[in-house]
Amino acid sequence: MDQLRRRAEVLNAIRDFFRARDVLEVDTPVLSVAAATDPALASLQTCYTGPDAPHGRTLYLHTSPELAMKRLLAAGSGSIYQVCKVFRDGERGRRHNPEFTLLEWYRTGFDHHRLMDEVEALLGAVAGRALPAAARWTYRDLFIAVADVDPFAADVSALARCADRHGVSVPLGMPLSEPDPWLDLLLTHVVEPGLGPGPVFVYDYPATQAALARVRPGEPPLAERFELYLDGIELANGFHELADAAEQRRRLEGDLARRRADGAPEPPIDERFLAALEYGLPDCAGVALGVDRLVMWTAGASAIDQVIAFPVDRA
Repeated sequence: MDQLRRRAEVLNAIRDFFRARDVLEVDTPVLSVAAATDPALASLQTCYTGPDAPHGRTLYLHTSPELAMKRLLAAGSGSIYQVCKVFRDGERGRRHNPEFTLLEWYRTGFDHHRLMDEVEALLGAVAGRALPAAARWTYRDLFIAVADVDPFAADVSALARCADRHGVSVPLGMPLSEPDPWLDLLLTHVVEPGLGPGPVFVYDYPATQAALARVRPGEPPLAERFELYLDGIELANGFHELADAAEQRRRLEGDLARRRADGAPEPPIDERFLAALEYGLPDCAGVALGVDRLVMWTAGASAIDQVIAFPVDRA
């Protein structure tokens, strides 16, 4: 019961925070005819049967409200936020449940740096006290400082040697020509454990890891994306949002090609989302933050099961 009350206090603090900043709370569907194309995500699905679908229609439980919220942004909603349940198949562990609570918000006129400032302010509001200033590292500088390797200059063989130096066990089937899986391995096994206590922002990711973020031209080009770690736990992922519909389609189709190569399901692309981008997405930045992990932090809990009433095995 203490944890239920704590969760309610965190949710109240979140809503008070956005109410004071005149950010509109919205509600979007959990079910969609489209699904996440990201090869790292697996969607749960169901079948709807009704007068308009007598033979049944496949619907997907959303992994994030992002695409629907961007449709609202394109329609002129202004800055918005949402607290909702999201679903990801195959995710279960000390910090994972296939159904979890996500806070997602979008700020028109913000870039990713300004949004990092607001995320940091939200942490203080939820904690109810002033927190030490968050550390801020570029992706490149952090890899050099913690793993002693330049992620933008190293090839796969150099990344493999780095993993060996740090005693990282390399999974079978790691690619010999793609650096990103190796960078992810080093991030989770070397860099993240070396972050230390408190909030840490990591930003300016490789362009190959842009997802739905803008890419800033340069040498190398950089994804205008950030992640927030809190006491070493990944808590939030944010973007200066991509508004180019053609580029977004290219990325989604690239996701499906990778899924095809891996023999994974290929869900439908959200054409309504792409149409909204073509209509015009305002300049904005957005972030998704795991509420259950935020409650874990306020409670000093070590497992997600300690802060949700009914984990999947008791649902």
